[in-house]
Amino acid sequence: MIFTWHGQEIRWSRQGSGPPLVFCHGTPWSSKLWEPIAATFARDHTVYLWDMPGYGESTMADGQDVSLAAQGETFAALLNHWGLSEPDVIAHDYGGAVSLRAYLLHGAAYRSLALVDVVALAPWGSDFFRLVAENASVFAQLPPTLHEALVREYIAGAAHRPLSAEAHDMLVAPWLGSTGQAAFYRQISQADQRYTDEIEPRYRAVSVPTLVVWGTEDTWIPVDRAHRLAGLIPGAGLELVRSAGHLIQLDAPEALTAVLYRWLAR
Repeated sequence: MIFTWHGQEIRWSRQGSGPPLVFCHGTPWSSKLWEPIAATFARDHTVYLWDMPGYGESTMADGQDVSLAAQGETFAALLNHWGLSEPDVIAHDYGGAVSLRAYLLHGAAYRSLALVDVVALAPWGSDFFRLVAENASVFAQLPPTLHEALVREYIAGAAHRPLSAEAHDMLVAPWLGSTGQAAFYRQISQADQRYTDEIEPRYRAVSVPTLVVWGTEDTWIPVDRAHRLAGLIPGAGLELVRSAGHLIQLDAPEALTAVLYRWLAR
């Protein structure tokens, strides 16, 4: 299904029945990363998945604003479009900053919030991420074969365990072709820590039940951020998942699903 917002098509899906549960992906991912886990929750929840503008199957276009500021505003508008007043929200990576901005700046209301290996605290962004951000126009001109090799290597580095060929292809696919290649460097070039710096002082105002979940082997966003974030949000719980990296959904799907089930059934 499609939600049109500021001239962009936001792709989303809904399945199951029961209390609303929304999954938010990060970068450079799409809702497909959450699909297998989300499907298990559709047995007793109405599950919503969506692709942020500039990601997955949503609009990718020249001149597009795909910053965290734009994504937070979009998420709040999408929740309103769905008619959801207080869903449970599970967010990964960039989705953490997006859901926090929607809540703190745009009036979004949640029943609970689970933050899984999220972008939320400074500093963030790998050395590679910063290199590309500073030279996005150069990287955007790479021949397609070199671009694909770069994206594959970059994505593989987010996992603690070797990715299956199927999973690797799924994660890389949106960023191939001329449109995908441009979109890949566009979203990196617009990544700016000021969008989390802006809301970090407000984390103590988060009043919904919050759980911080982290893979102990996350090299993209080290686990010390999990302890810091849980300490900033009043009453937040903390769950660490062993032998899981940043791609925790693929490294430890059973363990992550169990943690989230316990959280939602609290």
